[in-house]
Amino acid sequence: MRILLVAYPLAPVSPDPVGGSEQVLAQLDRALNAAGHRTTIIAQAGSTTVGRLHSIPAEPGPIDEPMRHRAHHAMRAAIAAQAPHHDLVHMHGLDFEAYWPPEGPPTLATLHLPLDWYSWTSLNPTRPNTWLNPVSTSQCARAPWAPPHLLAPVRNGVDVNRYGPMRSRNYLLFLGRMCPEKGAEIALDAARAAGARLLLAGELYPYPEHQAWFAERIAPRLGPRARWLGPVTGPAKARLLGGARAVLVPSTVAETGSLVTMEALASGAPVLGSDLGEIPNLIEPGVTGFTVTPGDARAMAHAIARIAELDRAAARASALRRMRVENTSDAYLALYRDLIARAARPVARAAAAR
Repeated sequence: MRILLVAYPLAPVSPDPVGGSEQVLAQLDRALNAAGHRTTIIAQAGSTTVGRLHSIPAEPGPIDEPMRHRAHHAMRAAIAAQAPHHDLVHMHGLDFEAYWPPEGPPTLATLHLPLDWYSWTSLNPTRPNTWLNPVSTSQCARAPWAPPHLLAPVRNGVDVNRYGPMRSRNYLLFLGRMCPEKGAEIALDAARAAGARLLLAGELYPYPEHQAWFAERIAPRLGPRARWLGPVTGPAKARLLGGARAVLVPSTVAETGSLVTMEALASGAPVLGSDLGEIPNLIEPGVTGFTVTPGDARAMAHAIARIAELDRAAARASALRRMRVENTSDAYLALYRDLIARAARPVARAAAAR
């Protein structure tokens, strides 16, 4: 198969990217090429891929509407040039509606975020041979409607071999994008209330609203007991996860797949997370973690006080059993074959009628 993978245009792809959608795309790029298929990846310049990279410009400065407009224009041109040479197009950006491929090969858009973050027209495409897939059943349960093009979920997974238990050290870890909905403020409040040391790791993207929030709400509260490390990937991320007493995932919006929860469990680190979205489906309460009411820093602090009750070996075993990336890539490969076959049927019928 020849698969065109289309990334979110305003973030780079790498072997271990910061963003969840970029991580899933990178996993698929590796798996497809390992299985003998060919990939082209349309992504921001500076990306690192296994398959052939067709880059669009990466621009410095704040991510504002003019930058989005330029990125969407570049995406439309790149997709129009590349899509006719591929068997299927797989899109991963939140804003995929702005650069649908022209009519041609079957197209799949993976919905990495809550369904109510997408516009009605995004979820109801009129383009022929176009499908959407969520990444979890909890994501579908929260949808206010069932789009007719929505397929069964393909669950996320992680490369469990990249992670592993280490000696627990005396810190809690928050790992995620630095933006309000990920709950870094709650993690800071809970750690301070529990008298615990907190490390925060994650990318602060150049969205003006995110940078203003960080400057006003996060930076003044950093110090010896609460440090921000910036983006952390690769072996450094694995070491941080493996050594954490626990990983805090205090999101205030529903996590659709929560790759960080999976990575933490694969590292043997218990997870203390919001009782929201997919997180409760990944944690075994009282064994591999605890869930608390979203936004409740006091409840999170109480959970921190109970970390010793949790089982690090059980956390690792849960990831090995349920969260392998191979399950995700195998499911997408099967889905690609099915969608390519579905798209070919009307063509075959039309040829037979002639």
